[in-house]
Amino acid sequence: MGEESVPEQFETLLPLAVQWATEEEERILREGVPLAEDEVVDAVAIGVRNPERIRLLQVDEIPAPRHSILKAAAGAIRFLTPAPRALALRHGIFIRSDCWRDRSLIVHELAHTAQYERLGGILPFLRKYLFECLTIGYAHAPLEQEAISMANRVCGSQAS
Repeated sequence: MGEESVPEQFETLLPLAVQWATEEEERILREGVPLAEDEVVDAVAIGVRNPERIRLLQVDEIPAPRHSILKAAAGAIRFLTPAPRALALRHGIFIRSDCWRDRSLIVHELAHTAQYERLGGILPFLRKYLFECLTIGYAHAPLEQEAISMANRVCGSQAS
């Protein structure tokens, strides 16, 4: 899939992304662990409405979509590359094993969880976040910049 074809196919790809994110969130909620007490404090401080629902799942690598078209689109917009350290899917958060319990990373992902809640769920979050990544670029996407700022504010010099 060429990079130029992704914007035209965005509305077709979005339901596939939502389905993948929903399935992966369900897996994390089943298999993951709740936030530690200090992580709940951080979640509340950044505006997460339901920190008790959040689960963290330690994985060797963050899973990529298996659907061939969705996988190609993710590659075309350079989403999930290089190997991400974590990924928030609403109340489910994947954390790579070598980054397990990294406070600034978790706060960053909790900021995304707060965004999912504020925007009204997986579909509206992914519509906005992926569109920003596609049109502005991952590094400059406003939702990504907000999560970076939140981690810096909460963690101070610990944030990376």
